[in-house]
Amino acid sequence: MTYMIGRGPVLECHDEPSSNTGNPMNSARAWAGGAPTSQPLYKEVKSRITKSLIAGEWKPGAAIPSESQLAAQFRVSVGTIRKAIDELVAEKIVIRQQGRGTFVTLHSEDRQFYYFFHIVGRQGGKEPPSHELLSMQTIKADAATAAELALKPGERVHRVHNVLKLAGKPVIFDELRVAAARFPDLSAAKFGARDGTIYGLYQAKYGINVVRISERLSAALAPPRIAGVLGLTAADPVLVIKRVAYTYHDEPVELRTSWVNTHDHEYLSDLWKSEPH
Repeated sequence: MTYMIGRGPVLECHDEPSSNTGNPMNSARAWAGGAPTSQPLYKEVKSRITKSLIAGEWKPGAAIPSESQLAAQFRVSVGTIRKAIDELVAEKIVIRQQGRGTFVTLHSEDRQFYYFFHIVGRQGGKEPPSHELLSMQTIKADAATAAELALKPGERVHRVHNVLKLAGKPVIFDELRVAAARFPDLSAAKFGARDGTIYGLYQAKYGINVVRISERLSAALAPPRIAGVLGLTAADPVLVIKRVAYTYHDEPVELRTSWVNTHDHEYLSDLWKSEPH
């Protein structure tokens, strides 16, 4: 089972015709500097806005220019800008705030809790977890890790073992792997003393914005060490969640395996529920 978190519907496009050819595809080519492309114009605009976000032109939590300002900047219609922004909003890359404008998504505690954290109590209650760093090592990526993170086997990755507690009880054991080249100075001290969420750390310190995740769920017996941390016996099954987190342009940035004690908790993915602003 795969959950594609953060993907919105694909929007139809009827871009304004070019005054030169009457063909909207040719309009996109001309605007892009003559490079051949089959994309609608609003997709080209979306790509340019995304590149500006990657370059840090607009910081997390900051407002981006208005639609009319972007239209003037890119020399396209406001309607084209709106279609591009609509897709970025649907993908949770930017957030519209009524009466205030459109802002670059910030990985706050609330966003992490409502959008990326899916473990709830069996009675339906949801509470923010506390975390404890158990260990961190820099190792060589095995073939499976390299494939998931688009690396070469043997490239260096940081491996983090972290436990999440709910109501003071260990419920989730996480193993995270990230490319050392992307996070060159990440240390156990920095990870353990972070101010906020893990994705907030990636965003604030390394300029890496997680915009979606893909998760696969299965049931298994926990390895002995993990069972011990979670207060389980070797015969107790756990929920295993394998997650890949992606930044812009579907680039994988984190591989995470979570073992969850489901004695009092379960997984809930409520994809259509609005997150708080």
